[in-house]
Amino acid sequence: MDRLRIGLIGYGYWGPNLVRNFGACPRTEPVAVCDASPARRAAASRAYPGLAAVATVDELLELPLDAVAIATPVSTHYPLALRCLEAGKDVLVEKPLAGSVREAQLLADRASKLGRVLMVDHTYLFSNTVRRMKQLVESGDLGELHYVDSVRINLGLFQSDVNVIWDLAPHDLSIVEHLLGAPARSISAWGCSHANPEIEDIAYVNVDYGEKLMANFHVNWLSPVKVRQMIVAGSKKSLIFNELNAAEPLKVYDRGIELSEAEESRLRVGYRTGDMWSPHIEPGEALQAMVAHFAECARGEAEPVSDGRMGVRVVRLLEAATRSIRAQGGRLVLPGGETTYGLTDSRAVREGLRPGLADGPVGAGRGHSLLR
Repeated sequence: MDRLRIGLIGYGYWGPNLVRNFGACPRTEPVAVCDASPARRAAASRAYPGLAAVATVDELLELPLDAVAIATPVSTHYPLALRCLEAGKDVLVEKPLAGSVREAQLLADRASKLGRVLMVDHTYLFSNTVRRMKQLVESGDLGELHYVDSVRINLGLFQSDVNVIWDLAPHDLSIVEHLLGAPARSISAWGCSHANPEIEDIAYVNVDYGEKLMANFHVNWLSPVKVRQMIVAGSKKSLIFNELNAAEPLKVYDRGIELSEAEESRLRVGYRTGDMWSPHIEPGEALQAMVAHFAECARGEAEPVSDGRMGVRVVRLLEAATRSIRAQGGRLVLPGGETTYGLTDSRAVREGLRPGLADGPVGAGRGHSLLR
């Protein structure tokens, strides 16, 4: 079978990683890079002499391509992806899918209408560790899930176009969406700015998934240490995913509480302290698995794990979290969580935060204020 011919838009931070993995995948072939920067085009040509390097999307789409991967700033995702879909190409978009729910939904709808593949590069979903976590959750080994606690913090890299939620939280929000397979009911968030008054660099996001299941996400550009950890706690067992522990990235703990009825119909809490074990995780690069899956989807052999619908759900959480920050932590009920989309925070209602998602991008700080 012929290799899928890939054109890449954006050869900045993430683009070189995509080109390398598309080149290593036996089912894909990177044939062109598009970037407005002459220096970046020159760098791509030096690294891959056989690769066409063009300056405009018009030039790229004139080449014989099967699919396009987009690794550009979030604000450009919608127009670029739409243009490529309209040109009859399958499209892979760097996370998040778009800068607003409206744009993300339009892309998902257009891809469906045109019969094209639209996939979001939520790379962690293709890591062997997250795949094993998914197996443990679905098997019932953890029991009834109680909470998820996620920390993704480090010193920098500061972004100029999006806040820390839009930069870091898509990773963990997409993992939890993938593990739970259930819609979030409501969300609240707090954040603050220290370097750029218009862009939050620290944030705490709390998501209610119903059935006494809550998830908390801490994202931070100011931490003196790097932490990448997620706890998924259940009634039977709990697991800890530590991305920075290459030898044992996943540990499962048979520890928790046991409830029993005591005298006078009161509950007695006991503690279970069982074993801890670390499942064997097969080595493998998640990005390589992602590009291979994209090729399968483009050939009609599979449905995208991180399709446009998941992209919309993640963007909805990002947008709602930023709205909540603007409302001083007001909790927003998400579509499907109630019969109407609204706020439970009275202060937010008094200040005029409308009970619906905004039309424009919200990741770039208070310059895109939603209090109107």
